[in-house]
Amino acid sequence: MFWFLLLAMVVVVAAVTLAVVGGGKSAVLQDVAPEQLTDPLPANRPVGRADIEAMRLPVVARGYRMTDVDDALGRLGAELAERDARIAELESALAGAQATAVGGRG
Repeated sequence: MFWFLLLAMVVVVAAVTLAVVGGGKSAVLQDVAPEQLTDPLPANRPVGRADIEAMRLPVVARGYRMTDVDDALGRLGAELAERDARIAELESALAGAQATAVGGRG
């Protein structure tokens, strides 16, 4: 009985080994393209809240792809700076218009 179990175990280990290695064939795993950012930020319009919520960054073995995260954060930073400049410009124009309106009354 012992020899039968030992022989069965050897056969199972050999079968698993051959299955993992490929059965002696020279089959090599094909290279797979790395996962890319699937929901890129729109290039033809400003980024909105829905774009940020829908964006999914690809995951790699140790977290997220640095280049995709850097690109997304760079784009968001540039758009926020542009919006801040536009808000400051509009606030300045509003303050000037209000000062002119107050000065014209008196």
